[in-house]
Amino acid sequence: MVNVDNKEELSDEMLVEKIRLDNRNLFAVVIDRYEKKLLRYAFNLVKNEHRAADIVQESFIKSYINIKSFNTNKKFSSWIYRIVHNEAMNSIKKYRREIPILDNDDFPSKDDVEGEFERKEVVEQVAKCLDEIPLIYAEPLELYYLEDKTYEEISDILHIPPGTVATRLRRVKILMRKICQTK
Repeated sequence: MVNVDNKEELSDEMLVEKIRLDNRNLFAVVIDRYEKKLLRYAFNLVKNEHRAADIVQESFIKSYINIKSFNTNKKFSSWIYRIVHNEAMNSIKKYRREIPILDNDDFPSKDDVEGEFERKEVVEQVAKCLDEIPLIYAEPLELYYLEDKTYEEISDILHIPPGTVATRLRRVKILMRKICQTK
């Protein structure tokens, strides 16, 4: 990785400005900052680990190629999440007829098998509930609770007004309650 003084202290927008002006190699810092978050986000949209990885890789390539079109007056995180969102929507359309198969992971610890089993049951129950939620509600839910995005950031990513974000989050909570209570 490129040795640049205080690269970890640079805001995303300042980092992008340096990349645009004189140091394209600094894009590796962007990848380090966002790769895990974007993989989680893409996976939760497409429910397929390999497609999520492809989506994120393609998104990084597109953002690198189009870095000069980024408006530094906006939040970089919203811009790159929007690229991943678009790629995921394209993938969902392309593979619409596929049924996702979730991997069954082994327990990470032999010490607390019962506790791990209970946690896994809860995660599976929540996953079943989430699978029944329409994407227009699941996406803001994930961005807000799992990705810690603000209403304004979600608004930028999904290209919807902040009031619509609030409405969808309110509706999805009611929907989750109904779905999970019947399970």
